[in-house]
Amino acid sequence: MTQTDAERLVVALGGNAVLSGEGSGFEEQRRTVEKTSRTVAEATDEDDDVVVTHGNGPQVGNRMLQQEAVPETQQMPLDVLVAETEGQLGYTLGQAFDNVSDGAVTLVTRTVVDPDDTAFEDPTKPVGRFYDADEADELRFETREYDESYRRVVASPEPQEVIESDTVLSLVDDGVTVVCGGGGGVPVVRDEGGLRGVEAVVDKDRTSRLLAEEVGADVLVFVTDVDRAYVGYGGDDPQGLGRVEADELRRYLKDGEFGEGTMRPKIESALGFVEGNEGREAIITSPDGFDGALAGETGTRVV
Repeated sequence: MTQTDAERLVVALGGNAVLSGEGSGFEEQRRTVEKTSRTVAEATDEDDDVVVTHGNGPQVGNRMLQQEAVPETQQMPLDVLVAETEGQLGYTLGQAFDNVSDGAVTLVTRTVVDPDDTAFEDPTKPVGRFYDADEADELRFETREYDESYRRVVASPEPQEVIESDTVLSLVDDGVTVVCGGGGGVPVVRDEGGLRGVEAVVDKDRTSRLLAEEVGADVLVFVTDVDRAYVGYGGDDPQGLGRVEADELRRYLKDGEFGEGTMRPKIESALGFVEGNEGREAIITSPDGFDGALAGETGTRVV
């Protein structure tokens, strides 16, 4: 599939697509977001439909730090912090896309998860900064040791449904660029009282795959810190993947080639989107490689 063939894209932004590096200020982040928005707008055709999702892990971690620094203030649960930061980044992205396209809307979206998901019993998703042992003992969430330092970990259940997907579909059908699914969406469960927020962080790549299916996307693009997926990454001779068929990529996945919490969710989401769905494609690329990846010249293209 070439760039001009793609009618509907879901673009999942992460890494340096929305952040300028550890400790960067808000104005620097805004400039990075504006640059990424221009890149996406210029690389897609005027008739293309575009849905944009994004991560928010560092922002959630910062909000936790702010609450801990001033404990006498009202302490918000994790699902509320996800909603706050989804709005924060969504506002910045939505305004940037509005300035370079025919119109953009930001939606704070909710993602349904299973209350019995085993992730609640075994939290694994790291959030926020590293701590020493004494600091870790004071944290409200569980922690995990990383080379004699500690990070808090939270549950990351599988997404089941995006509540606002019909609204997203209606807007994108009208030609509006939609920014949504930030941070994987606010995690909620269904119970006898209706919908209820839960303390978790849903993986944004998995939510992006689900949303891409729900809006009938042709292409799912993961924009990340590296120009493509690699086998042997971190070794002496890493091999970048270009056009790769799903069967071959799944073999690499089973061989443990892709890091948990980094490239692995993208690979799994790409395979879930493509397998059994002829004509769909998934792309993994960097902000600088976005244009070339849509044209089939750079990046990893899963078919």
